[in-house]
Amino acid sequence: MELGLTVGDSLDRLDATVSDVSGVSFAELSIGEGAADVDSIDEDRLHAALERTETELCVHLPFRQVVATPVPEINEAIVDYQTRLLEWAGSVGARKAVIHGTARNPHDTDQRPVFAAQLEKIAAAGTEAGVEVVVENVGHQKRGYPLTVLGDLARESGTSVCFDVGHAYAEDGDDGVDRFCSRYGDLVSHLHVHDVRSRGDTHLPIGAGEIDYELVADHLEGFDGTVAIEVFTDDSVLLRDTAERVRARLER
Repeated sequence: MELGLTVGDSLDRLDATVSDVSGVSFAELSIGEGAADVDSIDEDRLHAALERTETELCVHLPFRQVVATPVPEINEAIVDYQTRLLEWAGSVGARKAVIHGTARNPHDTDQRPVFAAQLEKIAAAGTEAGVEVVVENVGHQKRGYPLTVLGDLARESGTSVCFDVGHAYAEDGDDGVDRFCSRYGDLVSHLHVHDVRSRGDTHLPIGAGEIDYELVADHLEGFDGTVAIEVFTDDSVLLRDTAERVRARLER
């Protein structure tokens, strides 16, 4: 298991937090629309920060951009846009790229094959750039595919999964976490870990919420992929505590 931190679109946060958590081997940087414009990122500063913190790079593709729509011309543009971002990610040495499993209307079953085809094209562009594309579950959001549907579409398109434990809990509680891991655990290459409470608090330090992480450990014990701590704080004590809790469960 390789442990990392999400840092949003901030190189300052990369510098400030990654070095404070021992055993962290990568940082996950958000790029594209609504985050860091790849044309304006200071690549020298990025490489210097990665070298200084002795970490590698993963990226998160745009949060706002859906993967599929009913309009072929728009779909082509989406693939072109994501391809450009992936080419940049590959050029700076990123290993993985997270993409949200979203569509204009995820409840339109006729559009599911379109989503699978789009995802396959984007993943292929990632492979060409030397970056593994992993699709993230966001079924708790308006445009996100439900957990089981996303798992089926990822398997159909041959795409690895970024399993966001907190998002799964927000969508369907511990049952959703348990069910997804039991059916699609073999697809999971990347994890987002944080805690959630049913009243809507998300991205909390593990232990501050309600998720039963023993369910994750039962299915993914000995996990040999990448695990990104996605806790929305710069408090190094809380980040270190979450890191220790993750290691205790997945490396036991």
